[in-house]
Amino acid sequence: MALRPVHVNIKALDASAVGRFWAEALGWSAYSAGVTTYVGPVGGFVWPDPVFLGIDVVPVPEAKKATKNRIHLDLATSSEAHQTELVARLSALGAKPVDVGQGDVPWTVLADPEGNEFCVLEPREVYRDTGPIAAIVVDCADPRSMARFWGEATDWTVHEVSGDQAVLRSAAGVGPYLEFLRTPGVKTVPDRVHLDLLPYPDDDKAAEVARLRTLGATNLDLGQGDVAWTCLSDPEGHEFCVLAPS
Repeated sequence: MALRPVHVNIKALDASAVGRFWAEALGWSAYSAGVTTYVGPVGGFVWPDPVFLGIDVVPVPEAKKATKNRIHLDLATSSEAHQTELVARLSALGAKPVDVGQGDVPWTVLADPEGNEFCVLEPREVYRDTGPIAAIVVDCADPRSMARFWGEATDWTVHEVSGDQAVLRSAAGVGPYLEFLRTPGVKTVPDRVHLDLLPYPDDDKAAEVARLRTLGATNLDLGQGDVAWTCLSDPEGHEFCVLAPS
């Protein structure tokens, strides 16, 4: 048994507007069949996508706090010219430069129109085949512990583990990476960004949730009420949801 990461969940006051921003940013399409806005590759709605992690933008009544998200997206570029063009295009779409203490680095740190931080990376060979999202990056205190939990929780493969970083990717070697970076500070507020996981069609969701609890996940009450998905926290308090099988 294992779970599939299927999309990145972003909370927003204006889900439609934030969804449109990310669709334009990634060169994808925005689909709004219900209250949420899903952003996925062009060519028609496919969920779960076999390669990419889409973005599901969910409306909430509260604005983002000033606290930096502990989960963010890194965007891939293919050349210095592409990086420059992408930063300019994103700025025209409403992205703003932000200082998260990055100092003098070759990547550019921006925030989407509601303040969710993300990075536009300089070209890196490792991300040449990921698609527009190079990585989902998670701040943490212990990358080794995160690699153990998420490596067991999902069907993704652990590629690298050290005291400073842990890296996972789809076992098929496609799509973005999931990276855990050792970062000072502790989590103090709920994140506006989290991962949603999905059981395979023949797997039992309740059994998967029970298995996650044995790995160190804990129950999470965000006021979600009686819903089809289950909200949990990983051993360092990062929120995530287990969706009902489709």
